[in-house]
Amino acid sequence: MKKIFKWVGIILIAAIFIGTFMFLYQKSQPEVTEYEINEVMLKDLEKLTIVTGKIEPRDEVNIKPQISGIITELYKEAGQMVKKDEVIAKVKVIPDMGNLASAENRVKLANISLNQAQTDFDRMKNLYNEKVITAEDYEKAENALKNAKAELTAAKDALNIVREGVSLSNAQMSTTLIRSTIDGLILDVPVKVGNSVILSNSFNDGTTIATVADMSKLIFRGNIDETEVGRIVEGMPVVITVGAVQDLKLDATLEYISPKGVESNGANQFEIKAAITVPQGSTLRSGYGANAQIVLERATKATCVPEASIEFKADSTFVYVLTDSVPVKKFKRQPVQTGLSDGINIEIKSGLKVGQKVRGLEIIEEQ
Repeated sequence: MKKIFKWVGIILIAAIFIGTFMFLYQKSQPEVTEYEINEVMLKDLEKLTIVTGKIEPRDEVNIKPQISGIITELYKEAGQMVKKDEVIAKVKVIPDMGNLASAENRVKLANISLNQAQTDFDRMKNLYNEKVITAEDYEKAENALKNAKAELTAAKDALNIVREGVSLSNAQMSTTLIRSTIDGLILDVPVKVGNSVILSNSFNDGTTIATVADMSKLIFRGNIDETEVGRIVEGMPVVITVGAVQDLKLDATLEYISPKGVESNGANQFEIKAAITVPQGSTLRSGYGANAQIVLERATKATCVPEASIEFKADSTFVYVLTDSVPVKKFKRQPVQTGLSDGINIEIKSGLKVGQKVRGLEIIEEQ
């Protein structure tokens, strides 16, 4: 029994010794770091900027009443098409009491003036027939009667406009009928039947009856950072992507860059606008969030490597060129001159040739 324990102890000691030796041996061996190998190749590079904004109609009009009153009829609703001069709503006039009293007094005075002019004309006519007065005096009395009749007609018309909002001489131009001023799509009707509305004047903007826009002419409106605004010019092509519509890309042309920046979140932002080419059959809505992609720089068939292969040190850049791969990979540090970068690949202007291989990222083995 003692011999058995003795041999077990010897075996355990030997195993510990051998294990320790193997551990120390492995620790003493130099670690070999593996890297990705990237080939120098030709590629087309583009440096892009993405501007966040939204889609808006170029022509959007707020339809406002020409009189104050109450909405009695709504003939259109949001989402419907409307033609120029087509009636959208009808307003019942609530007359101003001061204006109404003034218009009524004008009618009364016009009636008095007409009665007096008629009396004077009848007298002058009899005298003219009796050859007592001249033709000139007769014509003056006749003209005075005509003027009195015209004034009464105008006074009654003014009274009807104040009271009903309708001209007696031209009922088709009634201010109680709210008409669209352009052809387009009704985006919003913010009023309901029974709402009070007021006309626009120097003291207020008036009530908006409807918002109408021509959706065939759309623009992108967004803001670009001051660090990039100097690299864009009017006329540059823009690609618009709409978040709400998958796989839809719209061609556009940059047409406006604001000359004045506005501070936002500690940075100066400049407003830009781009005219969108609307494809046939597409349904776009005002206010859609969108991104504008603008190409700031482009390099065609550029010699390039992945940007992860570049070592930046002070004002210099280097790559590690593969010189030997047997028995282990060997690399030579090579200075290069870089150019345009798209964030993934970078242009090499000098120092490398197409087909050469360079060291990339370190390969990390999963445990």
